[in-house]
Amino acid sequence: MQKTVKIGNIKISNTLPLVFMAGTCVIESEKHYIDTAKKLKQIIAKTGHPYILKASFDKANRTSLSAYRGPGLAKGLEILEKAKRLLKLPLLVDVHEPWQAEEAARVADILQIPAFLCRQTDLILACAATGRAVNVKKGQFLAPAAMEQVIKKIESEGNHNILLTERGASFGYGDLVVDMRSLEIMKQFGYPVIFDATHSVQKPGALGTATGGNSALAPVLAKAATALGIAGVFFEAHPKPKEALSDGPNSLDMKQTEKMTRQLCQIDALVKTFK
Repeated sequence: MQKTVKIGNIKISNTLPLVFMAGTCVIESEKHYIDTAKKLKQIIAKTGHPYILKASFDKANRTSLSAYRGPGLAKGLEILEKAKRLLKLPLLVDVHEPWQAEEAARVADILQIPAFLCRQTDLILACAATGRAVNVKKGQFLAPAAMEQVIKKIESEGNHNILLTERGASFGYGDLVVDMRSLEIMKQFGYPVIFDATHSVQKPGALGTATGGNSALAPVLAKAATALGIAGVFFEAHPKPKEALSDGPNSLDMKQTEKMTRQLCQIDALVKTFK
């Protein structure tokens, strides 16, 4: 039986219309973040599908020590609270340490566990204990069936607002590959499954001091994933990806975003008529 997770007025399920989760990789500035979010809201509104704004106040797993990480927790949450109020959108926020969960939950509707941290029990329990929905990105090193143990950790806190996200698996030292079987396996747990289109086309550490990627392939993988009947697609977008302070090579520009979201909704509408 497929479960439904409610975020405000939005219902997320593998059997319901596709939900989009999108935003810049990290907050670069208040104005840049809010302006980009406005553009994304306008684009996705054309599809008639729900939109959840994603955000990161700190990117704790950068390739280089000198890489830009973000404004930090206090300033970041201040910006996000303003964005949420102005745009009237639900918000998904990354957390990296257990002590951040309660603070982030004051603003965020969904707390997201980064892929590298999906086995960190204390972090998962802290997020679950807030009562907020928890989106766990399956680690690049983790088999999809192993996500059942992650689910049990969250459920142990009485929290059943769980989302599971596929974002590719390690393929050698500097590449990722997406095993589409993973989406179907995770769907068997009943919780909504999300596909992370842009992180799945990363090339970790490929630029030496930064992660590379190929954003042109993100829509290709997103279409394949949507054809399996999933709950949502997560992606990062930027007005000028080449100038992005983080994850520019795998971020979509606004033109790519508009085309991809339109096509995914067409695929989703067809697939969810299947019996």
